Amino acid sequence: MRLTRSDLQTHLPRRQWLSSWGMGPVRRHVFLRWVLCWTLPLLAYMPVAAHASMFKGEALDKAADVITWVVLIVAPIIAIAVFWIVHILPEKIAEKRKHPQAKAIQTLCLLSLVFGGLLWPIAWLWAYSKPVLYKLAYGTDEVEPEHGGTTQPSASTTEAEELKRLRAQVAELETRLAGKSAAEGERG
Repeated sequence: MRLTRSDLQTHLPRRQWLSSWGMGPVRRHVFLRWVLCWTLPLLAYMPVAAHASMFKGEALDKAADVITWVVLIVAPIIAIAVFWIVHILPEKIAEKRKHPQAKAIQTLCLLSLVFGGLLWPIAWLWAYSKPVLYKLAYGTDEVEPEHGGTTQPSASTTEAEELKRLRAQVAELETRLAGKSAAEGERG
């Protein structure tokens, strides 16, 4: 029995509508597999003009030479630069976070360069961690970096301020001593 378009538009279930080729779903599946098994290999063996490159002759040789020089010279330089930048990242992070052990992290980063990057994850974790007992010992867990945007006062300015402070302290002690000796003189 052949189905017509009007029969399809009525109340046929979708499964019956799809199997309206005149064969059941199993036979249709076998037929489609047979078609694919024979047409795909035939399409694969059909002759097609292949173009391996858009260059021909001397241009192809020149392009190959340029690619060779890029791979031999430029790629290693870029790889070394990226390796270096990635390995000094923990040091920069430690300085930015004012880590009190930034110098040790810097040393570990340099050792990691020597050992081929094996110590780098440890430096990364150390840069993001806070020291456990440092705050108890020193009262803070942040340290200003030694080099950076803030300028340190010169040694002569610091010495001059300390000299003024010491002279004021000596003068205060002399007045106390003079007050005590005057009080002892009145007693005696």
